[in-house]
Amino acid sequence: MRCPSQLPNEAERLRALVDYGLDDERMVPSLDPVVRIAARMFDMPVAAVNMIGSDHVFFAASTGVGEVDMDRDVSFCAHAITQDQVMVVPDATQDDRFHDNPLVLGPTNLRFYAGVPLLSAEGLPLGALCIIDDQPHQDFSEEDRERLRELARMATDRLELRRIEVSAERKRPAFESYAGHSDTPVLWFDHRGHILAWNPAAADLLGYAPEEGAGLPVEALLAVAERPSFLALIRRAVTAGYLADLSTPTTLKGLHKDGSEFDLGLSLFSWSEKGYPRFEAVLSDNSQRRQEEAELRRLATFDALTGLANRGCFYRRAEEALLAAEPVTVLMIDLDGFKDVNDTLGHLIGDGILREVANRLAAIAGPGDLVARIGGDEFALLLTGITQAESALLVAQNAISDIAQPILVDGHEVRVAASCGLALAPLHALEALELVGDADLALFKAKGVGRSQVAAFTPELRMEAVSRHLHAMELHRAVENREFVLFYQPQVRLSDGSLRGAEALIRWQHPERGLLPPAAFLPALEGGPLAASVGSWILDEACAQLAFWRNNGAEDIRMGVNLFSAQFRVGDLVTEVLEALARYGLPPESLELEVTENIVLDNDDIVLETLQRLRAHGVGIAFDDFGTGYASLILLKTYPLSRIKIDRSFVQGILESRRDASVVRAILDMARSFDLETIAEGIESEAQRARLKLERCGEGQGYLFSRPMSAQAFTEAYNIRLPVRTAS
Repeated sequence: MRCPSQLPNEAERLRALVDYGLDDERMVPSLDPVVRIAARMFDMPVAAVNMIGSDHVFFAASTGVGEVDMDRDVSFCAHAITQDQVMVVPDATQDDRFHDNPLVLGPTNLRFYAGVPLLSAEGLPLGALCIIDDQPHQDFSEEDRERLRELARMATDRLELRRIEVSAERKRPAFESYAGHSDTPVLWFDHRGHILAWNPAAADLLGYAPEEGAGLPVEALLAVAERPSFLALIRRAVTAGYLADLSTPTTLKGLHKDGSEFDLGLSLFSWSEKGYPRFEAVLSDNSQRRQEEAELRRLATFDALTGLANRGCFYRRAEEALLAAEPVTVLMIDLDGFKDVNDTLGHLIGDGILREVANRLAAIAGPGDLVARIGGDEFALLLTGITQAESALLVAQNAISDIAQPILVDGHEVRVAASCGLALAPLHALEALELVGDADLALFKAKGVGRSQVAAFTPELRMEAVSRHLHAMELHRAVENREFVLFYQPQVRLSDGSLRGAEALIRWQHPERGLLPPAAFLPALEGGPLAASVGSWILDEACAQLAFWRNNGAEDIRMGVNLFSAQFRVGDLVTEVLEALARYGLPPESLELEVTENIVLDNDDIVLETLQRLRAHGVGIAFDDFGTGYASLILLKTYPLSRIKIDRSFVQGILESRRDASVVRAILDMARSFDLETIAEGIESEAQRARLKLERCGEGQGYLFSRPMSAQAFTEAYNIRLPVRTAS
């Protein structure tokens, strides 16, 4: 398949290439380290920054590239810039877009490709950072994609610095018929170096009256030291007949009429007239411009809110230190619970907190250290001269302790906590991206332990990360191969033991490890990208099974389905539920959706509005694990619940613990006050059932009645009639 030769914003995109100084198709040396790191990081023979021209492509930086077809129609990168994310081609011979591509069939023998678009500040695609191999790779993980995106951000930072430099250098407006009334200082001089005319702006810049220009030697406008080389340039241009191939200076020492020197910006153009070249000089006072450029560079390097270095600057400094073989320590610091503070007190208070945290971290840093705000509420420290993990841990603990001190912002005294992960070079890594990644893994470890924790990187953390990613890959396979199954646990009326409902519970029929319980995979599933799609499958599968049972004798049974938090963020859950009920001919009251307190607190407004709409349609809403969270009582007043599920931890202690018994009694009293149904989870003994019945709990579930079982076993256990099969 050929790549589209034009994009909707093609004209703007090509103009952006000019803005970045890429129209001359020269290599960009500052991008060389990026492609070298990419090749080493992914162990690929080829890495490149490939820019996309109007009908061809060209390399701004590359390593390992030989002779290759640079036609845009066959370029993989020309495809990559049409996408928002990383484009991965595991095996080009098996890809419908590329299997007949000359780069695949020809001597290049391209098999594997991964590329990420490089965008201008306005979001226009300039080209792509890519890695290439002549061998296929089916194991390019989501972590690999993120690492390639991180390298692309580094490349984008460097391109942005180039754009600033090009913008500062390109002060060369095209020559137009006259510039007499222009505010830009312009003058014309002939092949002998005599000024033919200048405009008032040029005269004013140089301290002359407008009428003093004609006939004045152009060298009189330059400092004495600049004149020989400038006049030599003009002589070469006269000999050649034009300036085009000559290197012209852009900054010289200018000379005011009063003899004072200044930084003179100069852009030269030439054209032919009567057989001789004539010259246009566009002038500027670079003193002010240099100040403006310095400010632009500062803005491109530092975080505007805190004044700290930004992500790009941090990576560059880390890379420079490692290339110089300096001992370097990276501390990654993340504020714990900052989002709640920000949402509660407002963004102005939140910004004040971030500025104060920045000040406290800057106070810790030594003369050769660097403090950066990486993004949001995440900070980083680059420490030099530390060679022992114990010393780095001490700095990290001091940073966490300083951040924990009260912060006074606009009359509010606020306390925030922070977690920190750290990694050392050369002990843990030799490349900036790997070192920062190691510190991030340590931060992940610290946050997993609790608030205000510090952790140092160990090789086991990377192994755990690899294990998590492998597990994530297995989960993807499980979804594709339909390895998930539903088990059902009965819910019974405590007064007579009659069947009232069933809770659908997911299990994983692993091809090698057998049937896995939820604890073995549910945390990874809930926190990953598959939660919403698996949640949709559970809803559909449970409704289908419920319809089968209700149509075969269990007319009044209801089905409990647990929801994932992701289902409230992806798609329209209300529409999805109503369509499932309609698809299987089920009344709304036959379905009970179960939510936990964490779901409610994570997506407060979204969840509340969604549950209100579902309850208005008659769907049951059960609050799972009730009593285990601090916000449960408030939620009873706010959320449209129909049932409370008493957590098993209280049920199991109801006979031995007066406190647990009191909690259960209080929950049941509250439920009756709010006109809510109740069900107790985890009932394992007849004595527990009897006590709950005495306390007037309506329903129960647990091992006393049955463990979760397959749909077939459930059908047989409760004598649900199966349809009679007739011989065909």
